[in-house]
Amino acid sequence: MRDWLKREPIVIVEGDGAVLTDAHGKQYLDANASIWTNLHGHRHPALNAAISAQLGKIAHSSALGFANEPASLLGERLIAAARLPAVTPPPASSASFQKVGAPLPSVPPLEPELTKVFYSDDGSTAMEVALKLAYECARRSGISSRPRFLSLDGAYHGDTVGAVSLGHIDLFHKTYSGLLFETEKVMAPYCYRCPYNRAAPQRADARDYRMCHWECLDRVEEKFAAANSEGNPIAALVVEPVMQGSAGMIPQPSGWLRRVTDIARAHGSLVIADEVMTGFGRTGGPSLFACHQEGVQPDFMALAKGLTGGYLPMAATLTTNRVFDAFLGEYDEFKTFFHGHSFTGNQLGAAAALASLGLLQTPASAQARSTLAEHLRAELRALWSLPQVGDIRIAGLVAGIELVRNWQTREPFDLRERVGIRVCEAMASKGVLTRPLGSVVPLILPYCLTAVQLRKIVAALATSIQEAVPMS
Repeated sequence: MRDWLKREPIVIVEGDGAVLTDAHGKQYLDANASIWTNLHGHRHPALNAAISAQLGKIAHSSALGFANEPASLLGERLIAAARLPAVTPPPASSASFQKVGAPLPSVPPLEPELTKVFYSDDGSTAMEVALKLAYECARRSGISSRPRFLSLDGAYHGDTVGAVSLGHIDLFHKTYSGLLFETEKVMAPYCYRCPYNRAAPQRADARDYRMCHWECLDRVEEKFAAANSEGNPIAALVVEPVMQGSAGMIPQPSGWLRRVTDIARAHGSLVIADEVMTGFGRTGGPSLFACHQEGVQPDFMALAKGLTGGYLPMAATLTTNRVFDAFLGEYDEFKTFFHGHSFTGNQLGAAAALASLGLLQTPASAQARSTLAEHLRAELRALWSLPQVGDIRIAGLVAGIELVRNWQTREPFDLRERVGIRVCEAMASKGVLTRPLGSVVPLILPYCLTAVQLRKIVAALATSIQEAVPMS
């Protein structure tokens, strides 16, 4: 806050497409999609029209004991969009997975079908809903009388107390440890800083995994086996599929998600996919959801951020009939899910989300996302020549550029050196806005970004790295 108070903040007053304008008339490219929420650009005519039309009817009414048309239609559309494609990609590198843990069933269990939607307000509340449902479902189904949860090192799932309990970033979470319940942690597949890494540092955007023995999967298997031997199995595995966001844009190697899901299900665990950042086409692929890239359908899918195209706060937790049925009963059994929000199922948010889904599911939109992802990968290759760049991590339209003191040894900068902050401040002076994650500079692109605008973003980043982090 002292840094914030030292200078006049950038006050945004207008947006158009991928461009933001401040109170002084200066324009900026929105290179983090307004904290990872905006999909189609600011002031999109289709979303504006949808919200305007809904305003002519009603802005909000309670969903406690009532229903409304836009939220009902959106639920139907979300369930259809979240249906696992009939043809899914085979697990990549599956041969290298055979050594991990006890043999899994030769015929894996059927992937669950997501059929129910519970609305809330943001990513944290979507995760709270999943957490509370999974907790009580595990108790009622006999999985565990004291349900426990397993999440990844570096996990971030929101700022409400339950979501913070699932997180493992000390900078964000340690202060509140006295408020939290204990959760299990397992190493994430952070390949660039893997303690088992046998490969030499690379200056390329494709890492060679042939030397990898997938020890990170051994650790997952060991966690589940230990919990079972203690007589208190893990109720649910919680994961951001394909890429961990706040951990520093950490992509998971191809095949990892499929395998950890199989391990979890072999031990009777539910799977919670936090698609708050990764959903709605962010991480590439033909499906709108990251977990589908590896043929994984979770028991819970948490959605927010891009749900309304970045227009309004709204979230949804998708789950299965099995979970829904655990909360069915006669009135005097009091089995209902006692949880709700004042703005649950808000009509304006639902109208925006319906319009956004309509845009996302057109062939032209899918092709534009694919083309932009190719341009992003091509443009970022130039950054490998900078000695300050240790790693460039990309998944679809999400990228993280990790800055290091020495790329050959991967020596990191101390957080107190404010390296990421300095680079992002320099980028802002050049008309590009993003927000650092420690010494990682993330780029999360609005889907309307042009090739010329992308080139300007990457050029500003390259120049800012050299200005803000000079190498001796």
